[in-house]
Amino acid sequence: MCNVFLTGVRHTAWGETLTSDELLTVLAAVANPHRMRIVAELRDGRVHVSELARRLGMSRPLLYMHLDKLEKAGLVAGQLELSEDGKAMKYFELAPFDLHLNAETIITALRDGSSAEGNDVNTQGSDPEGNAT
Repeated sequence: MCNVFLTGVRHTAWGETLTSDELLTVLAAVANPHRMRIVAELRDGRVHVSELARRLGMSRPLLYMHLDKLEKAGLVAGQLELSEDGKAMKYFELAPFDLHLNAETIITALRDGSSAEGNDVNTQGSDPEGNAT
């Protein structure tokens, strides 16, 4: 079965299934056209936040809001560096991730999840497509 695989700076190790809350965080992060554009723009490597804002035609405050959601989902990583003249420079890059979603991923997340809403879902006795067995 496919799972959601996230690697890099997140606490979730390669191959570990996500809880329902973690899965929802990842799905919410990629369910926005601006955030998808950010991911696409970072595909070739790290970019300074001002340059990223220029490329996307987005204000820096709005960009930071989207980057924060992507970072909390473990999809991007930010790093603060000092320039030669002592200015703080914030760079972002993609965190390694491989997102695979199917019915079993959702069922497993609900079964193992910490979401209060997911606790009333009966996931016992389901096949990979979520059908009762």
